[in-house]
Amino acid sequence: MADAAQATGGAEAPVLDVIDLKKHFPVKKGLFGGGNAKVHAVDGVSFHINQGETLGLVGESGCGKSTVGRTVLRLLNPTEGTIKLSGRDVTHLSKQDMRPVRREMQIIFQDPYSSLNPRMSAGDIVGEMLRVHGMGNGEERRTRVAELFERVGLRKAQMDSFPHEFSGGQRQRIGIARALALNPKVIIGDEPVSALDVSIQAQVINLLMDLQKEFNLSYLFIAHDLAVVEHISHRIAVMYLGRIVEYTDKKTLFTNPKHPYTEALLSAVPIPDPRLKRKKLVLEGDVPSPINPPSGCHFHTRCPYAEERCRVDSPVLREVAPGQMVACHLR
Repeated sequence: MADAAQATGGAEAPVLDVIDLKKHFPVKKGLFGGGNAKVHAVDGVSFHINQGETLGLVGESGCGKSTVGRTVLRLLNPTEGTIKLSGRDVTHLSKQDMRPVRREMQIIFQDPYSSLNPRMSAGDIVGEMLRVHGMGNGEERRTRVAELFERVGLRKAQMDSFPHEFSGGQRQRIGIARALALNPKVIIGDEPVSALDVSIQAQVINLLMDLQKEFNLSYLFIAHDLAVVEHISHRIAVMYLGRIVEYTDKKTLFTNPKHPYTEALLSAVPIPDPRLKRKKLVLEGDVPSPINPPSGCHFHTRCPYAEERCRVDSPVLREVAPGQMVACHLR
């Protein structure tokens, strides 16, 4: 798994390098809490992101995508694995040592309303990042916030308004301005457009792409909408039940998917031309519980091609074509 971090990149060192990341949550079982168990939310994930690049992370709800993002940011402490930012290992840094590192990694949350403090003005929400990190005086911070507002498509006059006075798309623009305030290297988008209307989604995605070109930002873009991911991403990692099952550039993924789960996801994407037909790969059953994941390949309980060894041996994420990595015994 650790080799996945270098398998599809160029010579340059990645700005974010995640190696064999695991995050398990303890749970109590039984009426009186007896018997310990673990939720295997993230179960050995490896990827890297180069400067100015977007990696899309896709999969069904509950597969561990958001947990990956929060663990990379160290909002959650990893159970195992390594997280490197610009070559520096930040996996086990203390809260105090993480403070300057947090300037370089920011997040845009899914819900543009609950992620904003309703008792603070929009300008104060964005400016709080600068205040906490001791950047500038009051006047300088307000000038910086005004610049950020204009850059994300808001008016300077709206700085004194409160979150409830904005539309959903405008609130997410506030969230984007907040993420940009400290000039980060990496921004993690945790399904940042899934709560927005389709027309607004396109505007926000285009804004993110423009900002990436302007500031050479790196994105980990978490989503379940493959059409959105295709539009914004350079490479895509497909997750299933805490593991990455396919990892390649977007063109290869959409034209020549190798993993059965990826095939099923793509077969469910609507085609705008009614004359074209796509072969459907219908998955049987439900996603297994992450508390007691299946042995061997996690996907074998739903895979139409599963063999006996799939039930016993866990497939390793390996390169099956130049730049394309798949965790499947049959590929």
